[in-house]
Formats: sequence, structure tokens, C-alpha cells
Amino acid sequence: MLVSTPAKSLRSQLVSTKLPDTLNLQALGAEARELSEWLTTFHLAAVVLDPYTNESSWVLKSALRILEELRGCHARVCLIVTAGEDDTNAFLGPIARDFLTFCDADRSIVRELGLSTLPAFTFIRVDGTLAASAEGWNPAEWRSVATAITEATAWRTPTIPLPGDPAPFSGSPALG
Repeated sequence: MLVSTPAKSLRSQLVSTKLPDTLNLQALGAEARELSEWLTTFHLAAVVLDPYTNESSWVLKSALRILEELRGCHARVCLIVTAGEDDTNAFLGPIARDFLTFCDADRSIVRELGLSTLPAFTFIRVDGTLAASAEGWNPAEWRSVATAITEATAWRTPTIPLPGDPAPFSGSPALG
């Protein structure tokens, strides 16, 4: 279901798209593993960032707060960064050690998620289904994704937005 917003370039959806189990996710500092290996026990709550754009840096603090509030629910909170390891480390600094971080230099994960704009917030269920996503930064849309996560995991939904969060913006092209 597409949720309409005043800013037409923002997109949030509750979806049901099965991702390929063979999709490779490379955790920072580790070898790539198939999506099915990351979903054996927990869902994935992922914020997707492009370190080469201002938009992803604008939302980083808010995204980390949201993921931190979801830590402890039955979803792995993680970051997917559209860069290799060196640029991911340069963009995140010590944050890379605080969160599970995947590198997506070729943007294959972004393509499989069907994203057209970054930053994005996604929810992938343990069965490999993309259950919800929001593109760009629109607090109401990110709250919808967080609600889908918390309903699936019986957790409390983070407050989105909070004072200090950025104003809504549409983001940048996801495929570079």
C-alpha cells in the first residue's frame, strides 16, 4: 500500500516482496553471507545510507536513535551503507562498531530492496519478505516502518520525530 504524502518524492510502503535467499550481505570486516543466514533467528531492521550524499548524513543521528530504541526487539538492527569498507568506516567512524553494518558497494542490496531514494528504512522478516520500507526522510513514514517492526516483535514503537530531528526531505537517488 502506497502512503501518499504532501512531498510526492517521499515514499513509504507496506509491502510483501520476497527477497532472494541467495542475496549476499557483507558485514563490515567479515565475509559475505547469504540473506537466509542472517535471518535464521531474527528479522532485520535496516537503515540504508549513502555516505556520498548530504541527505544520509542529515538523518544519521535520528536513524541511530531509532535503531537504538529498537535494539532488544526480535529484529537485528543494522545499517546498510552503499560503499566499500574503507568509505563505510570513514563515514560512520566509531558508530560502525556499535551497530551491525553491511557494505553494499555495488548497491545490489539496494536494487533487491527496490529502493529508488536514500536514506531509507526497511523491515525484512525472518522469511525473507520485505515487509515495510520508507524512502527519504519523512518522520510519519519512518514511524510506519517502526510500527510494522514493533507489531511483529511485540516491542514499543520509538517516538518519531523528536525535537532536533531534521525536517522532511526527499533524499537522493538510490542507485547513485
